[in-house]
Amino acid sequence: MAAAEQAAAAFLTALGVDLSRPSLRETPARMARAFAELLSPRPFDLTMFAAEGYEQLVLVQDITFRSLCEHHGLPFVGVAHVGYLPGPHIIGISKLARVVELYAGRAQTQERMTEQIATWLEDHLEPTGVGVLVRAEHMCMTLRGAQALGATTTTYALRGRLRDSAEAREEFFGLIP
Repeated sequence: MAAAEQAAAAFLTALGVDLSRPSLRETPARMARAFAELLSPRPFDLTMFAAEGYEQLVLVQDITFRSLCEHHGLPFVGVAHVGYLPGPHIIGISKLARVVELYAGRAQTQERMTEQIATWLEDHLEPTGVGVLVRAEHMCMTLRGAQALGATTTTYALRGRLRDSAEAREEFFGLIP
């Protein structure tokens, strides 16, 4: 953390911020802690159970997340909708939110994060289908550059039956607000 704090101080000083002002003296330390928190997802244990014949869509909606744009270092925030059609296992539903946090908690692109969540589910659950839809506002686009306040970006990844079956795909997208 000491190196991050020194780097934050050097960065702010290089941009002309006067760190000698009383209200800014601790800013490099706060900045280093904030970025460390943003880039440190909490570990979790995978909880799986036998599907016991359940074959219908499991969907957790509106999982809020925040991540950092790997191109600008600014946040992007939004919601993820994560669903799967069970194979032999179902997962503790809170783990779907934890998987979103796992991949959001790093310098990231929304497109890659969407694919990583879908791949994780495929690899760990052996489901018959996976659907992930992510909608986010990117501060690098709304606060600077285009300054398109309120604009959101939507990405999705579909696997297995949710990709190959029009009926299953329609059910997935139809449940998402």
